[in-house]
Amino acid sequence: MSASDLLTAQLELTGRITTASNATFLGTIGTSKVVYKPVAGEQPLWDFPHGNLASREIAAYLVSEALGWNLVPRTWLRDGRFGEGMVQLWQETDPAQHPVDIVPTSSLPAAGLLRVLDGQDEAGQQMSLVHEDTAALRRMAVFDVLVNNADRKGDHVLAMADGHRFGVDHGLCFNEEHKLRTVLWGWVGQSLSEDELAGITRVIEALEAELGAQLAELLTAEEIAALSRRCQSLVDDAHFPAHHGQMPAVPWPLF
Repeated sequence: MSASDLLTAQLELTGRITTASNATFLGTIGTSKVVYKPVAGEQPLWDFPHGNLASREIAAYLVSEALGWNLVPRTWLRDGRFGEGMVQLWQETDPAQHPVDIVPTSSLPAAGLLRVLDGQDEAGQQMSLVHEDTAALRRMAVFDVLVNNADRKGDHVLAMADGHRFGVDHGLCFNEEHKLRTVLWGWVGQSLSEDELAGITRVIEALEAELGAQLAELLTAEEIAALSRRCQSLVDDAHFPAHHGQMPAVPWPLF
């Protein structure tokens, strides 16, 4: 389906995701399955007082495009049954893959997974939050630092059959204050790769051109300036940052 059709063709609603904290609907535009989140269905948040969540989701997609890593499914703003909102292409995931998981600590594999934190389940068994150690997920962790993602839950990582990983639900991003909350802490202190640094550099350059102009319609000037500072700081340090500040390191719930 063409870009113009996605913007103008009829958006038919087929269901609602009732577990979402804001109004979230499933729908179709022609043969394309989509997610639709109307602005009118958003709940106001005291720590994200500017703009709306839909604009932040679209801003996250634009940063993903500037990175060149295809991390966020195609996302755009358009009208629907309940007014203007964010629309995103639906992704069919592979249910057999679990890039982020909670597993018994006693059965952790020797390789392939990185351990984030430990705890106990309701029965008192020691459990560990883990995620895969892959280039695809490392890229998402870099992206989350740049956009200051305050809500990277395990279920917000979509596992595709070919090994690609998409990230979704980016309404709580771009705050000018540090609010990084994520389950992807496994690479703290490790050096960024040349590919990762090159992606961040592309964002820095794009902020001085088209990306900067696009984000100016979605975010405040202070939020864009903070994004630029995070990009430059990450390039200068060239390592995955550790948690800091008073904010919790991980979102709750974890999934």
